[in-house]
Amino acid sequence: MASRVLLISTNRCDFPYPVFPLGLAMLDTALQRAGHVTGWHDCQVTAEPVETVVERFRPDFLCLSLRNIDDVVFKRQHTYYGALVELCQAVRRQTACPVIIGGSGFSIFPETLLGLTGADYGIVGEAEASLPQLLGALEHGTDPSATPGLVHRRDGRVVINDRTALPFHAYPEPTLRPPELVDYYLRTSSMLNLQTQRGCAFECCYCTYPLLEGTRQRRREPEAVAEDFASLERCGARYAFVVDSVFNSSPTHVLETCEAILRRNLKLRWCCFLRPQGLTREQMTVMARAGLAHIEFGSDSFCDPVLAAYGKHFTFDDILAASELAREAQVDYCHFLICGGPGETVATLRESHQNSQHLRNAVVLALPGMRVYPGTRLFDAARRQAGCPEGADLLEPHFYLSPELTFEQVAAELQSFSRTSSNWIVTEPGPDYAALAARLRQRGVVGPMWSYLALMQRVLPRPA
Repeated sequence: MASRVLLISTNRCDFPYPVFPLGLAMLDTALQRAGHVTGWHDCQVTAEPVETVVERFRPDFLCLSLRNIDDVVFKRQHTYYGALVELCQAVRRQTACPVIIGGSGFSIFPETLLGLTGADYGIVGEAEASLPQLLGALEHGTDPSATPGLVHRRDGRVVINDRTALPFHAYPEPTLRPPELVDYYLRTSSMLNLQTQRGCAFECCYCTYPLLEGTRQRRREPEAVAEDFASLERCGARYAFVVDSVFNSSPTHVLETCEAILRRNLKLRWCCFLRPQGLTREQMTVMARAGLAHIEFGSDSFCDPVLAAYGKHFTFDDILAASELAREAQVDYCHFLICGGPGETVATLRESHQNSQHLRNAVVLALPGMRVYPGTRLFDAARRQAGCPEGADLLEPHFYLSPELTFEQVAAELQSFSRTSSNWIVTEPGPDYAALAARLRQRGVVGPMWSYLALMQRVLPRPA
């Protein structure tokens, strides 16, 4: 039986740029192949009241996706889940149809958010298989409680089912990208996105990727990835962001995927997250030939003891070697640093800055404090630290800072590094950056803007 399913993306985070709701596109494809009629409402794109959308579409089921809990910025701590609560309240006044919540943000705090929103159901983790199964049960009046990943109420308490992580190729390809959304994201961010694999086997102490996607890496077939690149090019995209937690999880995956892209003779340029360990010249060369234009390294620190405390399992020598390969291949690259986490001291911060001087052409994006999420190894450390309230669910942002430091100390050190090294970006960009980014987009510049931000720091006056 075909149902009418309204998909709502609640994400309103637009820094550093708006992000196309890829997960919803993949879910849309799965629902349509299961025989459902779907509609979209993207809160980032349109200000049309959700009540109007519901009245026009008349859904049998409402599915809301929450991508971000907060902005992960210590100083600002802006949250987004409140908009989800307000939307759920609004649609409850408009319709009696079942309300179902999902998305990465919801999957981290499912019990709390199901309670706050009053939604009927939630799904944690991947929903391409679980949501059609849930809708089928509800359509036929059968018990949906066995649905993998289902979050539901039983006897006055919230129950969270074990999830099922299917091989990635078992899911439908994300073929459905509404043209009006594509036009908006290409105009505002210059890029679309795609995913080549799920799962993360690495052990970074703060990271939620293993919780959201599992620790077993599940990869798409290289030809399927190349076709996805080609589909983005057909949509009019000239740039793509590969959203994998780590693209180079396997040398074979890197080489076979890039070779499949090269066989298509595509012109699309792209960016990805890379782990600065185990990279070879062969891998970097084939990625550059296949269109890799920017790399974002999740390095987190340039100091070996801190890297060990963070659970990174690589060293600054690995970071240096990976950076040189990128530079030689003429691929722009940046390093993200999380400053003040376990093992950090003033001395280790200064060692990171000193080591950064060996990274030629690098942009360094450094932020103080490490966001704490339940289920991570950092969560246990934070509970032992007096600053983390006992029993806190951490939906409101809580940041870990090493007992050796204060936020003011970390911020002062980073400001000092930025004054002597213009490639260190340590504060939120101001209006000048936003105006420059808009002008560059209008002139056809695509891709991330962090390299231009570093240039601005060199040529614009600094605040006193």
